Amino acid sequence: MATAESAGGAVAAPAGGAGLQGAVALAIAAFLLIFLIVPVGTVIYVAFANPDGGLTLAHFGSFFQLSLMRESFWNSLYVAAASVVFASLIALPLAYFTARFQFRGALLIQTLGVLPLIMPPFVGAVAMQLVFGRSGSLNLLLNDWLGITLPIMDGLNGVIFVEALHYFPFILMNLIVALNNIDSAMEESAQNLGSSGMRLFRRIVFPLAMPGYVAGASLVFVKVFDDLGTPLVLNTTNMLAPQAYLRITSIGIEDPVGYVISVLMIVFSLFALWASALALRGRDYATLQRGGSTLGKRRLKPWQSLLAYGWIAFVLLLVLSPHLGILLLSFAKVWSFSVLPDAYTLEHYATLYHDSPRMIGNTLLYCGLAAGLDVVLGTAIAYLMLRSRLPLRRSLDFMASAALAIPGVVLAIGYLRTFRNVEIPFSGELLTSSWILLMLAYTVRRLPYALRSCVAALQQLHVSLEEAAENLGAGKRRTIQRIVVPLMAGGMLAGFVTSFMTAAVELSATIMLTTSQSAAPMSYGIYLYMQSAAGRGPGAALGVLAVLLVALGTYLSHRFLRSRAAELETRM
Repeated sequence: MATAESAGGAVAAPAGGAGLQGAVALAIAAFLLIFLIVPVGTVIYVAFANPDGGLTLAHFGSFFQLSLMRESFWNSLYVAAASVVFASLIALPLAYFTARFQFRGALLIQTLGVLPLIMPPFVGAVAMQLVFGRSGSLNLLLNDWLGITLPIMDGLNGVIFVEALHYFPFILMNLIVALNNIDSAMEESAQNLGSSGMRLFRRIVFPLAMPGYVAGASLVFVKVFDDLGTPLVLNTTNMLAPQAYLRITSIGIEDPVGYVISVLMIVFSLFALWASALALRGRDYATLQRGGSTLGKRRLKPWQSLLAYGWIAFVLLLVLSPHLGILLLSFAKVWSFSVLPDAYTLEHYATLYHDSPRMIGNTLLYCGLAAGLDVVLGTAIAYLMLRSRLPLRRSLDFMASAALAIPGVVLAIGYLRTFRNVEIPFSGELLTSSWILLMLAYTVRRLPYALRSCVAALQQLHVSLEEAAENLGAGKRRTIQRIVVPLMAGGMLAGFVTSFMTAAVELSATIMLTTSQSAAPMSYGIYLYMQSAAGRGPGAALGVLAVLLVALGTYLSHRFLRSRAAELETRM
């Protein structure tokens, strides 16, 4: 009979099919090796290789000798760090107020706080210029009322502002979870000893919630440091990601400086993740019990409520401004040097209907196939990790998760270099000229999201259910089909939706691997439209459709998960 170790990451000894498990593991390892490890390794090798094939640091010397490269390097670090600071200033009060005090509409506030994630930052960037730019709505009003203007969207300030507003939900979500898991007795003890207000937050609450904050902050840093679309749309090219794109597309795939930039982006992405782990090492954040339902939420005094609600209203207004701006722009006939559009029209949506219907279909095809592959790979890796004793099975998880630290522009450069002479079997078409390569890039980039969902779902499925099926005569394959997959369906769907949504708004890899406008997905179409003033209306309309597509997928997945949970409860 199969045996099992303790629950929560338990590993069951396989009842049979070890050979099949080994074959599946080898197939997955080969896929990750070909489409992740080799392309990234190629980028790293070219950055250090001289024309004779030997190793050299001359390319890095050439990089730092260029003033534009040095400026781009420091600008990227500055923008990423400043975005973390401003995202923290937004997320910290929002999380603390809604998690620690009695608030009407706390759940609604937290939900609205996550809305920026369903809109890619480069989509909202143009709308933010119309609202907060030099000639935007806010500055027009300030100039009329006070005779001043604010340089909110000028240069690097605009990139920081857009990125911070878009990515602060990573800190918000992680902080809310961390705050809710703190033992409320520790706060009560501190209050009984006279601590309150900022001292209580600084000495007790925030230190105990540090793991959640560090996790969110590291994600913000990595995402901002790697982002290509927002700086390009805002015409701020003196940063590393835009320079990598411009060097490869203008000078060519042989340009070594582009590879040096790629290596630096990988190094700093890994550094951010390593530093987040180092910051928490050697410290104990555990409590004897979790907050949960026992958490005593405090009441605010009237003046405190006024300040808290005022801050939350201000934050939510900022959060919703890109969505409102892009919606108005999609209907605006003329919007220039005015607080609101001068006239409205539906022509932009009609333009999309005539000119860009294939972009929507391409998005559904590429992202649907990529998300489907992610779920298959994620489920297989999760099963091999938790239900087999294959050696090095954890390596599959490490290889798949490593994609989180690889910027999209770096992976795209690696693909262009590695597969430049590879033909698709039986077609004679180069792989770099096909949409298949873009779909594979989506698959690799989004695999970690689907994998985490599948692992979480399988960890909640006790191995005894599989053992019972096998004891009743079901084979391993039938057990997986009839027991494991149905009970993992919720996690698999969550992984599919997450992979699909994030792939649908991916621009870094898309902009480099899209070969023609007829094969372009929506994200590339939005970028193309936004390059001209005349195209901003249709670009905004396409952005609205992208947001609606993501929102619809999120809604349907939640509906399915709720119905699935209700169905399982009725069966038990």
